[in-house]
Amino acid sequence: MERVMTVNQTEYRIVQLLGRGKGGYSYLVEREGQFYVLKQIHHEPCEYYSFGNKIESERNDYQRLLQTGIRLPKMLDIDISNERILKEYIEGPTIYDMVKSDTMEEIYLEQVREMAKIAHSAGLNIDYFPTNFVVQNGLIYYIDYECNAYMDEWNFENWGIKYWSKTQDFIDYVESH
Repeated sequence: MERVMTVNQTEYRIVQLLGRGKGGYSYLVEREGQFYVLKQIHHEPCEYYSFGNKIESERNDYQRLLQTGIRLPKMLDIDISNERILKEYIEGPTIYDMVKSDTMEEIYLEQVREMAKIAHSAGLNIDYFPTNFVVQNGLIYYIDYECNAYMDEWNFENWGIKYWSKTQDFIDYVESH
């Protein structure tokens, strides 16, 4: 029996788990030959991050990011009661996968730095961890909706860049997961 999940009473067939983040599980899902990402919010503890209402935060963060012009997948639907979000599927490798396989290119660093400038000018930081960026047709997309008030400590140059190449921080992360 195939597994399905619903978003506002519309069924989607689960193709595969894409990943688990601080706030939820993301699945590649399919309906009528179209692929989407379905994020199911979870309430598992996260020792380094505290959340309020996760589903409302996702919706609010998406709206804030939309106003910046940062490339991100469209939010297609949100099911508040089941804490699920349906997103446009951006097909391609993550920056994490590219760093791991030594296929990372300088142009993607230039693009994330541009995103960081845009976010900073809007008073925001995004989550610069490389699993949150997908490359499609030479462009990077920020596929998470998380954003927070800007703090130097969490900007790209002070935090994120450590994971965009095979630094010791990146290697330590890979070995622990």
